[in-house]
Amino acid sequence: MTNSEGLRPTKGPTTTPPSTTGTQPAAGLGGIALVVVLTGYALSIVDASIVNVALTSISDDLHGGPAALELVVSGYGLTYALGLVLGGRLGDAFGRRRLYACGLAAFTVTSALCGAAPAIEFLVAARLLQGAAAAMLVPQVLATIQAATAGQARARAIGLYGATAALGMVVGQILGGLLVSLDVAGMGWRSVFAINVPIGVAALLAVRRVPATRAGARPGFDPVGTVLFGVTMVCVLAVVVAGPDLGWPLWLWSLLVIAAAGAVALARAEAGLEARGGSPLLSPSVLSHPGMRRGLAAVVPFSAGFGAFLFVYALVAQGHFGFDGLASGAVLSPFAVAFFAVTLFTPRIAAALGGRIVTLGALVQGTGVLLLALVVRLGWPHPSLVPVLAGIALFGVGAALTGPTLFRMILADVPSAQAGMGSGVLVTSQQMATALGATVGGTLYVSVAGALSTVSAAVCVLALLACCSVTVLVISLKLPDPG
Repeated sequence: MTNSEGLRPTKGPTTTPPSTTGTQPAAGLGGIALVVVLTGYALSIVDASIVNVALTSISDDLHGGPAALELVVSGYGLTYALGLVLGGRLGDAFGRRRLYACGLAAFTVTSALCGAAPAIEFLVAARLLQGAAAAMLVPQVLATIQAATAGQARARAIGLYGATAALGMVVGQILGGLLVSLDVAGMGWRSVFAINVPIGVAALLAVRRVPATRAGARPGFDPVGTVLFGVTMVCVLAVVVAGPDLGWPLWLWSLLVIAAAGAVALARAEAGLEARGGSPLLSPSVLSHPGMRRGLAAVVPFSAGFGAFLFVYALVAQGHFGFDGLASGAVLSPFAVAFFAVTLFTPRIAAALGGRIVTLGALVQGTGVLLLALVVRLGWPHPSLVPVLAGIALFGVGAALTGPTLFRMILADVPSAQAGMGSGVLVTSQQMATALGATVGGTLYVSVAGALSTVSAAVCVLALLACCSVTVLVISLKLPDPG
């Protein structure tokens, strides 16, 4: 059961706590409330990419070197990924609406600080805080959807959640390029952060429309699990983020050994704490459900392929074809349009196909990747635009069929009282896999391009994406029907 935050229960259908038994929750998540929570999520996604096209302007204005500029980009992702699970647990304990509002307020303030940064060191610090604020608000989005909806309403809400993620990544590139080129009010690069402020304030003014949910019993704090999880994540993220820039030195790989040891110690500590009746940061009993376990196994290659696609696409579009941020984002518009359109029908398709919708999505996505590989190989250095756009659109259709459905499968086994923890684990896995995919794809592209040719590098990365689709397809054969 989930309880309201400080609200007296009434007989009205809008305040009854949602049930964990699968019946239709009475609290519901109305249109305005859904827009409010998705707005905060959209801001967090857009800010992961909007700054990329402004790095040159930032360097010229604040005189930041390559290392500092790298931290402007990766620092946000580091604190974001590190805080997601803890943010989810805090939402379970203190109320998801409360944590969402606090996170959104902090995100709005830190965005203003980023836009007003007088020096590169100040901007890096503000970006680290901005990522931490995003980690506080993002887990509450899926957790609120999980606790306040069921059935087709939940399917539609999660579909829109997935569409927000896909659109946010594309919009970030387009909007960033547009704002920098327009130089709104003479603000230059600062406008890419300042635009968050009025949007965040507007969402905060409407946050009372969001249902107030939390765990029926406040979960306890797990200091040992929190520390072990933090050490494991820091080690893995250090390898993923710093590897390409440092040239993969031997000492960096030793961090993976520390991460493996931390993961083993974390698993034992959490199992022991749960066996003693405690409240672990990561509940082994919840993580052991087949839907969550197999769903997360499919989310990793799915998200890794998505991360590799976006990163290497940017390298090819902006490095080889000379597109600016606005033009390269515009070429991705078929992906965004296809993804958004298909998510509107995904619940109906899932109702008809069950778990095989993921199989269909992997097949369609793989077909799009193979079409792109064929067009690039045969048409290089000037491949025909129409089949390229068609391949990108197919990639979007497959992603729309796969991503939101996997989210539903993973969260279906999570009790409403632990919705924050479950959503934190899901988003952390998604973020880690996306970053890993970008790193592996980017390293593969640069290595093959240096040894052979750019076209060979692009085809190799597309072959890697095809392998990711095949992996998802194989795992999908044993997935349960979406809940």
